[in-house]
Amino acid sequence: MRLIAAALLVLATTGALQAQGDGDPGRDARLAMEQLESAIGRLEKASSASDRVRALTGTVRAFESGLGALRDGLRRTTARERALTQELAARDAEIGRLLGVLLAIETAPPPALLLHPAGPLGSARSAMMLTEATPALHDRAAGLRRDLDEVQTLQLLQRKAVRTLEEGLAGIQQARAELSQAITGRTALPRRFTEDPVRTAILISSTETLGAFADGLSEIARNGDIAASRADISAQKGTLPLPVEGNLLHAARSADAAGITRDGIVIATQPRALVVSPVAATIRYRGPLLDLGNVIILEPQAGLLFVLSGLAEVYGDTGEIVPAGTPVGLMGGEAPQPGSFLSLSGESTGTGSSESLYMEVRENGEPVDPESWFRTDKDG
Repeated sequence: MRLIAAALLVLATTGALQAQGDGDPGRDARLAMEQLESAIGRLEKASSASDRVRALTGTVRAFESGLGALRDGLRRTTARERALTQELAARDAEIGRLLGVLLAIETAPPPALLLHPAGPLGSARSAMMLTEATPALHDRAAGLRRDLDEVQTLQLLQRKAVRTLEEGLAGIQQARAELSQAITGRTALPRRFTEDPVRTAILISSTETLGAFADGLSEIARNGDIAASRADISAQKGTLPLPVEGNLLHAARSADAAGITRDGIVIATQPRALVVSPVAATIRYRGPLLDLGNVIILEPQAGLLFVLSGLAEVYGDTGEIVPAGTPVGLMGGEAPQPGSFLSLSGESTGTGSSESLYMEVRENGEPVDPESWFRTDKDG
């Protein structure tokens, strides 16, 4: 009877033993590793492609996507492994009782289990209770075994992922370096105009705000000094991809942590993220401007400007017409280390992003909400 009571006690106290989680973090991490391994395989092909800029751009974006997915998968994997380990450690006493009861059931002879001091009726009742309890005890033991196996699987997965991460981080560094070289040595792009550096310098020195500078660029175009653009991307309004892999950090005209509101949006990105032109556009300006750091201003159609600021490096020459998806710069920051992918310190934001790109859109001299042109997926 004491054995049956112990069995029922174990059943009551181990009901929450198995941790619950959303999805399968181990599966997601494995899929991300496959994605990253595919990007590693693409690097060699991209290096020998005829259009190296395009091929290497795709490779860098594939690396960024794979590393981002692996970061998320590994953090979920690490959180799951820690939760399981802590749960098992917290229920150590209950697990011990479960193992003790199971061992007693397996080793004690049947008469000893069924004998009851109340006589045959009590023995029959105890046998019925034990018959009901035994399968449930075995189910609990099977659940415990699954948890232990999952902990071991997740730990092995993390060790393998670190090796893949090291290859991926080295690969993306190589791809970025090759991309910079390819851009420097590429065949000249179509040119809409040739920059007058003196006029640009005068415009910079005579303006104190981004809006005033953008207005000055528009005035130059209106004066006929630049061939008019016949491009029209109005059909793509609201569907354009963001120029960089990242997440919306601040919407237009929303206050940031310092209480400052701006006309543009702020996109949180990973360090050294690649920035591309979302559509075919003319580079109207590139270089340092005011206190915005490196800036590149794209004109996809007459009267429409996309202003990107906060880059560490900018590519291309003023006056060039760049196709959609062409690299126009790199974000700053230090490349992440493998250990940072296993850390849960950035879990609150879910991104681990440390850089930010500011983007402003101006139509006919007036700032408009960039989300009227771009997909930010803030609700996705």
